[in-house]
Amino acid sequence: MALYTSKIESAGRVFAAVIVMRLLISNDDGIHSPGLAALAGAARAFGDVLVVAPDGERSSSSQAISSALPLRCSAAPTIAGAAAYRVNGTPADAVTLGLHLWPDIDVVLSGLNLGFNLGPAAWHSGTLAAARQAALLGVRGIAVSIPATLEAELALLAPWVHEALAALLGKSRDLPFLINVNVPREARGLMWTRASTEGYDGRIVPGHDGAGRDIYWFDMEPITGVDHQSDRWAVEQHWVSMTPISLDVTDETALTSLRQHHPLDTILAAQTSPHVSSPAEAAQVREDEAQTPGPDVVRPAR
Repeated sequence: MALYTSKIESAGRVFAAVIVMRLLISNDDGIHSPGLAALAGAARAFGDVLVVAPDGERSSSSQAISSALPLRCSAAPTIAGAAAYRVNGTPADAVTLGLHLWPDIDVVLSGLNLGFNLGPAAWHSGTLAAARQAALLGVRGIAVSIPATLEAELALLAPWVHEALAALLGKSRDLPFLINVNVPREARGLMWTRASTEGYDGRIVPGHDGAGRDIYWFDMEPITGVDHQSDRWAVEQHWVSMTPISLDVTDETALTSLRQHHPLDTILAAQTSPHVSSPAEAAQVREDEAQTPGPDVVRPAR
């Protein structure tokens, strides 16, 4: 079990205390996924493990939260020797509730997702969303995905899953806060990558239901010609891809250009508006952005 040390001062003397890392495991494939059990088992080598995951399949749910539905958390059979709980919500729900009920978590691990999450998939991946939700709440998040076709052969990937976790959960505390990991078949090493931007693989496939009515499936199509040193390029070359993800979605290059060439009222705002809003103005914006629950939803008083 991996341990790290913390300096504690008492009576003018400094002591080194051994602290066990606490890991929360979640996913978007649901509590019964073999990938979840495999990740929980791998994580036990690095600290104490707790599993909190959706009660069923929630793939491609992105960062969705159940803002108008009450959440329930119930005990499930142990997974890889760790206590486990199921949540009737999305991956983001499960992580948020898990960190609320067990606030002493150090790192959230999400996966093992059965299917890669590469490039634009980062926008709708429930696996990455679980890790991102942890980062939004101030806890390190790591998402791990593997080939969908190796569900029955998870043991083949176990050494590289362990290598990736060892690199990200080791002694260094200055590693990126949010990481998207993709482990290919027959890996030959680990590398840092950027998210691929070469195309989007989503498409609509039309069909018909049993009554002959039109229906539409959201499907994926293969992407070719990926950019060098990207996550997709890495797994094509049999490298474990580890991509640091930013929570800041602002296009800084575009923002700088717009402020220079199309400033609008930016300069006037800077000259006339205070750096800090008044409490009344801040409260009004919070009220305006609040989601209104449906007529049958009763929320607890804050």
